[in-house]
Amino acid sequence: MPSLPALLRSLGLSLFALVLAGLAPQAGAQEFDLVLRGGRVMDPESGLDAVRHVGIQGGVIRAISEQPLNGRTIVEAGGLVVAPGFIDLHQHAQLPEDYRLKAQDGVTTVAELEVGSADVDAWYAAREGKTTINYAVSVGHIPSRMAVMGDRPEFLPGAKSGAATRIATDEEMAKIAALIEKGLQRGAVAVGFGLQYTPTATQRETVEMFRVAAKYNAPCHLHMRAKGGTGLQNVYSAVLEIIAASTITGAPAHICHVQSTALRLTPRVMQLISEAHARRVDITAECYPYTAGMTDIKSAIFDPGWRENGEMDYKDLQWPSTGERLTAETFEKYRQTGGLVIIHSNPEEVIRDIVAHPLTMIGSDGLRGHPRHAGTSARILGHYARELKVISLMQALDKLALMPAKRLENRVPMLRNKGRVRVGADADLVLFNPDTVTDRATYTQPDLPSEGIPHVLVGGVFVVRDGKFQPGVSPGKAVRAPIQGPR
Repeated sequence: MPSLPALLRSLGLSLFALVLAGLAPQAGAQEFDLVLRGGRVMDPESGLDAVRHVGIQGGVIRAISEQPLNGRTIVEAGGLVVAPGFIDLHQHAQLPEDYRLKAQDGVTTVAELEVGSADVDAWYAAREGKTTINYAVSVGHIPSRMAVMGDRPEFLPGAKSGAATRIATDEEMAKIAALIEKGLQRGAVAVGFGLQYTPTATQRETVEMFRVAAKYNAPCHLHMRAKGGTGLQNVYSAVLEIIAASTITGAPAHICHVQSTALRLTPRVMQLISEAHARRVDITAECYPYTAGMTDIKSAIFDPGWRENGEMDYKDLQWPSTGERLTAETFEKYRQTGGLVIIHSNPEEVIRDIVAHPLTMIGSDGLRGHPRHAGTSARILGHYARELKVISLMQALDKLALMPAKRLENRVPMLRNKGRVRVGADADLVLFNPDTVTDRATYTQPDLPSEGIPHVLVGGVFVVRDGKFQPGVSPGKAVRAPIQGPR
């Protein structure tokens, strides 16, 4: 008979073996393409916030387990948050170098929904099989109106263009509506509007385009018509126009960068939006976490009265290539040549409040030359969630991933499998360090990539790995509504 010490040693070894057996993947268990091992999985839909092992197969999340999993590739995710990839519904810059910066900021899907395109088929075809991250577009009222008015194709209409100066005839309005309907039939995910850039588009025209959107259950993403709190056209009449059009037609409404139009009146505008939402009007809003905006200096935004309505002056404008603040003389010079200008227009307290508002999601309004293009997601996670604590980390993920997916998923069913970390969802994932994630982009160095985001996956494929962008991979796919009509 063994001695008592020998028996205890034997029992201890047996228990240790059982513990190891429980921690190790079981023989014969499924082997996944990729396993993210031991990360802090955070899912804003279910509220899951726990250490888990994630198994990915064929670009889809197939397992979220408390027990270790087998994988051909294993990524040690200890100390990292495993979150749904971020969805940016307001991204203008859409070139490969732009997608790189977005991926390094944790974004796995970008959408150009405010301005959009007049030729949805061509827009998607230009990106098919070539993109790092997923992509989507609206059919745009601005480019459609420019096409009908005979303007030269540009990103935004100039202040003297037909789209900005002419009231549409009934025949022209019908042609604009026909272009929008065709775009929706070809799978555009929304209808985009920039009413401040097309000031002669009447309220009737807005409602008629909303009617087309409602027919296809498409949300309308809008840059509001006016700034300021006085005058016949002001920020109140602008938001009421949108609420009325949505209520009358039933088309969902989404207000783009609400704080950059409402400025210091943002709390009052959000009160109107909240009250409409409480009355079951399908209306949401977005914001970006910066005190400055950016737009084309030639546009109708700078028509007479812009300083009074926006409560700003020439010194609040900054020319990106030189860093100079403008004067009346330099404003007129650049107004003639055109180009993007930075507009320092909002106090930080407005940004803190709008980021925290329960109805706002995050959209970057990404354009080259502004730090929001490269750093929006990391700034939300680092500055506003970790440092200022105006929102929790889970709320940040909701605003960056789930809320954007839900805004579009009734029109685009494939988005029901994005913005979540759950079995069956697409493996569009971001892994970040909650203690170090931060934005680095500034107004003088706007293209510096974010830090603290070591891994980003699109459809289970690494587009960022160990903090390095992965060149030569193109897993991005079209995010597109079901096609209903001929090409």
